[in-house]
Amino acid sequence: MSLAGLRIVLVEPAGPINIGAIARVMKNFGLYNLVLVNPQCDPLSTEALMMAVHGQEIIESAVLVPTLPEALHGCVRAIATTGRVRSLETPLENPRTALPWLLEEPEKPAALIFGREDRGLSNEELNYAQRFVGIPTSPDYVALNLATAVAICCYELSQCVQPDTQNITQTELAPLDVVEGYYQHLESLLLKIGYVYPHTAASRMGKFRQLYNRAHLKTGEVAMLRGILQQVEWALKNQRDGENL
Repeated sequence: MSLAGLRIVLVEPAGPINIGAIARVMKNFGLYNLVLVNPQCDPLSTEALMMAVHGQEIIESAVLVPTLPEALHGCVRAIATTGRVRSLETPLENPRTALPWLLEEPEKPAALIFGREDRGLSNEELNYAQRFVGIPTSPDYVALNLATAVAICCYELSQCVQPDTQNITQTELAPLDVVEGYYQHLESLLLKIGYVYPHTAASRMGKFRQLYNRAHLKTGEVAMLRGILQQVEWALKNQRDGENL
């Protein structure tokens, strides 16, 4: 296993001190790929750089993107952190048991996603992840600081990397942007045939995303599913052309 391809993704971080602390703890545990989605502060501020100490280069090389899908471009595995799963049907897992899954394809990028300091990730954003982890805390005070949550997860990930780790069977998961292309294609077709309507499409597609994300689709499987959609579109077109003769 390797941490080289793992991205730490922060969605709309608002605190420069948190960003600095996260860069520092990433350096502590051997993670270097920081992606900031629409940050609400200056990640290169004096506060952030001072807090990062020897992890300043992680902030300086951080990738800034406007949306979460762009942060996940090229990734084949993604886990989101959350305090609760809201309406999602996928179970909330312990970091120690779930996070090693991110490292099972060391040659391919994977992402660990963290939400905003004040309200975490939205349901729509959670739909981009295949699995979800929650850090067990005392019921007396469950709220964790963002940098603390990242530190706990980075520590757990670092424990997965052992010099003598045996090779494991690799699962060729489809890149997330390939799966996203399928979701867009599916929604377009379902709107055409009236299975979903514009005002219900987002909710219904959320259910489809949860279903397929639990399946951990492979590249060939996504190609097969898109082939079905293309065949349905071809059949609909030929049916319409026949009726117009």
